[in-house]
Amino acid sequence: MSTGFAGIGAMGSALAGAMVRKGLLRAEELLFLEPSDERAEAFRREIGARRAKDPADLAAHSRVLFLAVKPQHLPGLLAELKPHLGPQTLLVSIAAGVSIQKIQALLAPAANPVARAMPNTPARVGAGVSAIAFSANVAAADRERVGALFAAAGRSLVVDEKLMNAVTAVSGSGPAYVFLFIEALADAGVRQGLPRDIAQTLALETVRGAAELVRDSGLHPAVLKDQVTSPGGTTIAALEALEAGGLRSALFRAVAAATKRAEELG
Repeated sequence: MSTGFAGIGAMGSALAGAMVRKGLLRAEELLFLEPSDERAEAFRREIGARRAKDPADLAAHSRVLFLAVKPQHLPGLLAELKPHLGPQTLLVSIAAGVSIQKIQALLAPAANPVARAMPNTPARVGAGVSAIAFSANVAAADRERVGALFAAAGRSLVVDEKLMNAVTAVSGSGPAYVFLFIEALADAGVRQGLPRDIAQTLALETVRGAAELVRDSGLHPAVLKDQVTSPGGTTIAALEALEAGGLRSALFRAVAAATKRAEELG
């Protein structure tokens, strides 16, 4: 039996590729379904995995099956897979907003074990983070296995499913917020006379270094912020402007909007 992927778009291919490169899967153990011939051939050449002939082939030969499609495509995919799934096939969905309960309802009367996960795009470079929730009938060994597979692309952690829409808003969508911040910080540097390449390098490395400092120091971000902020200095003047501009409240609104949209997608 293989590990299957239904969909090898940006996220599916990043996860599957990381699992093979880290040695958690052998290429010959990986089976994938992809409607785009061009994308499928590129992935096959890169990884060496086998392309499934159709949903029946994928379902019949997958012990663990990743559902790496958009939320609106998931019901149709499950309808095609359902007649061919083994009773113990573990389904792992990365479709934003779609609950375990809804997936199992679409599979009824079968009661396959289901994991619901939210990875993010830094998985492409092995720096992602994935949150995972499990249905009650997922065995302990399968929980450990799924966690290890996602950890091939960065870090993985288990959360209560009721938190998954908020997870989607913070870490699933979060890279876009950071990209926007890097772009804006570099633009601000250009506005002050820095050459574009220097401004972008400074912005990028500052964000990377600050994130690593928070992670490795174990200190609260507010403590680290205060260490940079001298009385009457440049940093406190900048922070005053950021607070006046509503940076913090804008992030609150952004995460709330993304959480609401995840709920709608489900």
